[in-house]
Amino acid sequence: MSRFASLLSLALAVLLTACESTSPRHQQQIDYRRLEIAAEAPGDYYVARRFNIERTHIWGYVRRPGQSWDQSKLVMMNEKFMKQPDRFSEMPSGDGPAFGSDHNREYRLWGYFSGRRVYDPNSNLALPEFVLQRYEVKSVSPGWLFNPGERFNGKQLLRAEPGSTP
Repeated sequence: MSRFASLLSLALAVLLTACESTSPRHQQQIDYRRLEIAAEAPGDYYVARRFNIERTHIWGYVRRPGQSWDQSKLVMMNEKFMKQPDRFSEMPSGDGPAFGSDHNREYRLWGYFSGRRVYDPNSNLALPEFVLQRYEVKSVSPGWLFNPGERFNGKQLLRAEPGSTP
């Protein structure tokens, strides 16, 4: 790479960084989250965040310990070996819990990606299939997922999912 190209790349990176509107408070939260994730114990499990959107069968985001949420995959859950954590009726009767009542809960999952993609007609997404073998709750209130300023409205994803449209 030529010296000019290197300087141009560096200048562009500085310019883009300067244009970011991350407040100091949000940056502090992002840095703290990075430290939390870096401190996760390595192992043969996944970290997952339940993400419920009404009338869909998307389960949520799954990543390896130590990976950022930006590297997570939005998945469909295969319950061949074990039912997913919120296996409740989608139309509850009475005051009991309902499907999706664990939205934003964080889990440790054991299982594997099958290599298949599963289509959810209600969201029009084809997502990786995760075969669940076991789970445990990691946190019932883990906070924001991708950035501290995000607002969930219950009807759409917080990011575009690469490769997810059929």
